[in-house]
Amino acid sequence: MLKRPSSRLTLLLAVALTATATTLKAQDQDPSRLTVERIFASREFASAFFGPAVWLKDGSGYTTVELSREIRGLDIVKYDPASGRRQVLVPATSLVPRGSDRPLIVEGYDWSADGSKVLLFVNTKRVWRDNTRGDYWVLDLKSGGLQQMGADFPESTLMFAKFSPQADRVAYVQANDIYVQRLSDGTITRLTNDGSSTLINGTFDWAYEEEFSDQDGFRWSPDGTHIAYWQIDSNGVRDFILDNETDSLYPQLRYIPYPKVGQTLSAARIGAVAASGGETVWMDVPGDPRNNYIPRMDWADDSSELILQHMNRPQNRNDVVLADAATGKVHTVYTDTDKAWVDVVDDLVWLDGGRRFTWVSEKDGWRHVYSVSREDGSEKLMTPWPMDVIDVRLVDEQGGWLYFIASPDNVAQRWLYRGRLDGTGQPERLTPASDAGSNQYDIAPDASFALQTHSSFGVPPTVSLVRLPGHETVRVLMDNHELKQKVAALARGDVEFFRLDRKDGPALDGWMMKPPDFDPSKKYPLLFYVYGEPAAQTDLDQWGGATYLWHLMLTQQGYIVASVDNRGQPDPRGREWRKVVHGDVGTLASEDQAAANRILRQRPYVDGSRIGIWGWSGGGSMTLNMMFRYPDLYSTGMAVAPVPDQRLYDAIYQERYSGVLPEYAEGYAKGSPITYAAGLKGNLLIVHGTGDDNVHYQGTERLINKLVALDKQFTMMAYPNRSHGIFEGEGTTLHLRTLLTDYLEEHLPPGGR
Repeated sequence: MLKRPSSRLTLLLAVALTATATTLKAQDQDPSRLTVERIFASREFASAFFGPAVWLKDGSGYTTVELSREIRGLDIVKYDPASGRRQVLVPATSLVPRGSDRPLIVEGYDWSADGSKVLLFVNTKRVWRDNTRGDYWVLDLKSGGLQQMGADFPESTLMFAKFSPQADRVAYVQANDIYVQRLSDGTITRLTNDGSSTLINGTFDWAYEEEFSDQDGFRWSPDGTHIAYWQIDSNGVRDFILDNETDSLYPQLRYIPYPKVGQTLSAARIGAVAASGGETVWMDVPGDPRNNYIPRMDWADDSSELILQHMNRPQNRNDVVLADAATGKVHTVYTDTDKAWVDVVDDLVWLDGGRRFTWVSEKDGWRHVYSVSREDGSEKLMTPWPMDVIDVRLVDEQGGWLYFIASPDNVAQRWLYRGRLDGTGQPERLTPASDAGSNQYDIAPDASFALQTHSSFGVPPTVSLVRLPGHETVRVLMDNHELKQKVAALARGDVEFFRLDRKDGPALDGWMMKPPDFDPSKKYPLLFYVYGEPAAQTDLDQWGGATYLWHLMLTQQGYIVASVDNRGQPDPRGREWRKVVHGDVGTLASEDQAAANRILRQRPYVDGSRIGIWGWSGGGSMTLNMMFRYPDLYSTGMAVAPVPDQRLYDAIYQERYSGVLPEYAEGYAKGSPITYAAGLKGNLLIVHGTGDDNVHYQGTERLINKLVALDKQFTMMAYPNRSHGIFEGEGTTLHLRTLLTDYLEEHLPPGGR
């Protein structure tokens, strides 16, 4: 799989190559004080970058991308982990196409299985969330030949190109059809011919990408003879229309098939086709494809069978299905169920020569890893300890170890553990106590080394090469020294991580930032930062980037800033904590947030008359819920891109957590902020992008109508044509953050009293 760049990496590469990064004049700034301009209108606090790094399959080293020392471009270099020896494998000078005087700028790359060629992803364009469309080139390391794939297609229209296992062909998607190109002579074979805007081969529609993280929709068979792929049929799914009224004389309309709650879903099916072309064999997966999902598919450790994850519409059942690629016949080998919902499993690894596979389930109350028989579905528990496995990092079958991320003693932190594959003994924490905070690991295939990314609250990330299992640091690869110095020079108050105990519910975890000049004899305004939905956790001991810096700026102005996680958020506290909210998303979460408010307002330095709340997306929804349901607890709220009515959101996400209509109609009404709009008393700011393809502006418009009908005064800001992130267009981010800052200053005055 290609290591695809994040938008952050793409931006950093651009800055490094063009040298156009700007910073505010030092003489005009107090280095200890933050401003909105310093955070959002300069690159003063930009993090250094490392990568994308790829471990070589033989474990001999890793490769990464670095600025060329010869020309204005990027080299792909290899490092020996033990010695640190650096070798330029692909110099930028070898990436200059014929007829050009500039090298290709590498944004993603992949090695062929034999290491003789590299596939380069360049000139990328955004599709929905990420840059997944672009141009692909193959460099033959022996001959030095540089060959563009699909050169006759329009620029930047190829997606998800992959070498065949034999490295003699490359397959890719173009305009929703799949092609195979032979490298020896450039011959292109078209495998599908029916791709259209609504019939999608080899990639996905909006909903599958957004809610299942599905983008790359085809797989080479291990023997290189066939390709298995998804076909998504969004015919019958109603379009949501986005209206662009600013970029032309007359409005431009954009039509996006978007399955809202209770509406018709896209149909997904899986086919296998010979890589040389021919008829597709469709897998005979049971059930109505309009009311089921196939979120995962791959070859089942051989070239004869496929393995699918087949989920029902409520997403409380996940069938593991084996399919005969030649006949399409299927049988279910294993089923995972839950009264609430089950999650898609990304940690499926084959063991014992393909006779068993790993599976992750919460069936016993914890997020545990199991080994499942391919033959009869019998299972063995691999992690029998009372703790959640947050993420599986490596299955080292030869060594007999399972490497995983967990944090049984502190929900805010992340540590690397390992345990025996047979489940015997106790798990061993490998991350040292000195690295308290958040730790991510990219482990070498032989488990001898790992790339560790470590950060903590207020401390930017460091990337190190560590030797396993002893976790000795071999060398620091990216220390972020300049950024750390900048952050260390800032005026900062105390940060507290806490657990709030209460009699009428479970304890709540959170953090609090205090002003640098905090005086416990004074009373300060308290601003809650909230998310509250099942998709993310805010109580994390990790570097928070620009959001952390903005919160720090607010503390410098005299605010206390806090965040508390409620039930339903994905904290590693067991199944019950996460799934008790099913069918009533928003209600228990609001009760927990109100409980946190009541506890913290009792602290002598908190001004109970100046308590505010803000959040984005799900956090915007929670902000509305708190302002409407508990108007006596919050005087000011700022809701960015909220979902006021859960019935307006997409079916995959909302039905997973809130249930399927009409059975759960009461829960939808109880959980939606718009139901309680009459309760508004305080100051409310609503912000939304009119081009938001994710959380539609439609919901904010309906809320506006409701508030107007109720004669409730509020403030709103619409950003024309901006998406859910509200970042498109010159000056947008600075404008938005200035808006939020000014609104707080006016309606939630800062400073101790």
